[in-house]
Amino acid sequence: MRPLNTTERLLSDFSNFLLLERGLSGNTLESYHTDVIHLLEFLEERELSLTDVDTDALHQFLCTLRDLGISPRSQARMLSGIRAFFRFLRLEGYTDTDPCELLEAPRFGRTLPDILSVEDIDSMIAALDPGKDETPRNHAIIETLYGSGLRVSELVELRMSRVNLDEGYVIITGKGNKQRLVPLSPESIRLIREYLPIRERLKIKPDSSDILFLNRRGGMMTRVMVFYVIRDSAAAAGIIKRVSPHTLRHSFATHLLEGGANLRAIQEMLGHESISTTEIYIHLDRSRLRSELMEHHPHYKKS
Repeated sequence: MRPLNTTERLLSDFSNFLLLERGLSGNTLESYHTDVIHLLEFLEERELSLTDVDTDALHQFLCTLRDLGISPRSQARMLSGIRAFFRFLRLEGYTDTDPCELLEAPRFGRTLPDILSVEDIDSMIAALDPGKDETPRNHAIIETLYGSGLRVSELVELRMSRVNLDEGYVIITGKGNKQRLVPLSPESIRLIREYLPIRERLKIKPDSSDILFLNRRGGMMTRVMVFYVIRDSAAAAGIIKRVSPHTLRHSFATHLLEGGANLRAIQEMLGHESISTTEIYIHLDRSRLRSELMEHHPHYKKS
């Protein structure tokens, strides 16, 4: 077997192989390149080399994508790039076997909600009725769910004291009472600022004084209320898919992954890992996670 080149050289050789041997389009080349980078990140996290990869390792990689909320269709598309990469490695003599041969493609079941396109989400926002008092709140809710990938339970429990609009982040208490820091998009920050004067005019209930998003009676919104906000805005936009707050969370993860964001950063933002909340760690982590979002999230890119 030929010794493996450096990662950078190997990816360059792979791109040349796809271009010269298979004549793939520029968009496909870029997608395949990104797919392989995600796999290499996964292997590095587990201290595995390409020569250690077997079918079980690839299956674990797909399970990680599934746990992130990546749709089966997107998983299957990524698998195409990874299959091409291992065919390249075997044809060029870097490996003797192809671990993808026995790997089954993800099935297109209904276990995950549909993924919305960026255009779908923009249409939902555009469909909000500007004449309604709750529209500024609902606009901020949609943007925060999609721009930060929050669970609906995390959104309704989001506290004013944990929102830092000047620095552009929120501190979330997620499952298992674990805390994580999540950046806010510039658009989310703008919309929350516009909503706050409306919130202050409500007769706020004492037990909801620190809750950010309130219902018309000044109390904490329920998850069902947020579900109706999302469902109704999708219907007004003419979207036929079944849309829920979780759809926005899955869309957040899928769009970041397909845009090339680091798997580890996506996991942290979704709350799959606990992070420290000390002041210095928050500062360092905020800079890194915000960098990932600014580079790879559609609504951050256009801000």
